[in-house]
Amino acid sequence: MTVYEEIFEVIKQRKADYQMGQSQENSYTCYLFDKGVDKICKKIGEEATETVIAAKNNDNNELKNEINDLLYHVMVLCANQGLEWSEVEKVLDERNEKIGNLKKFHKVDKNS
Repeated sequence: MTVYEEIFEVIKQRKADYQMGQSQENSYTCYLFDKGVDKICKKIGEEATETVIAAKNNDNNELKNEINDLLYHVMVLCANQGLEWSEVEKVLDERNEKIGNLKKFHKVDKNS
């Protein structure tokens, strides 16, 4: 089991606990489930922005932390929406098989 799968399992357990009214005390994950999809999406936007800033600042120490924050919040969104992490990984696997098959982009003349 990968670290991503392990974390996702914990997130799903927090969701189950929340739904049963047995939220872990001081659980940030349960707090996010309580606030709902709007709050979760807002956090994803914030973390994405912080990831971009860290990259633009050429701060790899901060960048790795922000990427992890972003991935965590994406996982919470997946769990909230009932999307299994394995489904996300499957899409990545499928795309990985297409590496080297560069798509030909259609050029559009915007002046016409």
